[in-house]
Amino acid sequence: MSLKVEQLTKVYGTQKALKNVSFSVKKGEIVGFLGPNGAGKSTMMKILTTYLNATSGKAEVNEFNVSTDEIDVQRSVGYLPEHNPLYLDMFVKEYLAFNASVYHVNKTRISEVIKLTGLDSECHKKIGQLSKGYRQRVGLANALLHDPDVLILDEPTTGLDPNQLVEIRELIKNVGKEKTIFLSTHIMQEIEAICDRVIIINKGEIVADKKLSELKDDKEQIIVVEFDYRVEEAFLKQLPKVKSVVNTSGFVYELSFSTSEDMRSKVFDFAHDNELKILQLNKKNQSLENLFRELTKD
Repeated sequence: MSLKVEQLTKVYGTQKALKNVSFSVKKGEIVGFLGPNGAGKSTMMKILTTYLNATSGKAEVNEFNVSTDEIDVQRSVGYLPEHNPLYLDMFVKEYLAFNASVYHVNKTRISEVIKLTGLDSECHKKIGQLSKGYRQRVGLANALLHDPDVLILDEPTTGLDPNQLVEIRELIKNVGKEKTIFLSTHIMQEIEAICDRVIIINKGEIVADKKLSELKDDKEQIIVVEFDYRVEEAFLKQLPKVKSVVNTSGFVYELSFSTSEDMRSKVFDFAHDNELKILQLNKKNQSLENLFRELTKD
């Protein structure tokens, strides 16, 4: 496994930022780490990159323990933090040369990462002269300098305009052909555009771990039904193949089913047999946005 996390907990004072979190990421996967602000995403990133120590539990990167094998972990990881720390008065090549010396990397690697990240036309400028999109490219180039097996990216597209978003997405996907990528964001469109799999965290706990293909295959569905009066949720759970019943507002219910079969006719027959009057009956595909809202709402 490129990443392996077991029962990881992080406590700040009296607040638990992470609560017994466990997951693993295979070599070559692009995994999105999704959650609302304050869910624990950045804390997890900092632990995986040895910037923070966990309170309890275990984490490994390329089978190196983040608590006892810090140097080996740092050699294995390329990290782009949320607030990209750049020296704005340095030239792009100068900045990369400085970091290459820190990593003890051959200087020929500088031209390789410049080409890989599309910095050719900007590499003779000072970093302070670059747009936000190109500054992110410099951060990615720096993260790739020592040719790590794992890339950990914390909010890599924050603050970018639509054109810059597309450019950075494509760059990350291209890099992901050869690297394992663990990408943190609270923007669902980024997960859908870049990742193979999503892990959703809320209030320090993992609430979902799914492949994007599972959502796209429509193996789960949500039926929205409105009756003319309130119906007990336990009663609606008698429907076949129903996974959950949520009263979203008034007399409106969202019924989740674990099947690709259109269940609207089953809901209609159930209502008819039990003398329930239906005011609306619609099918809503299980999307990442729906899943996120369902799992992270208060």
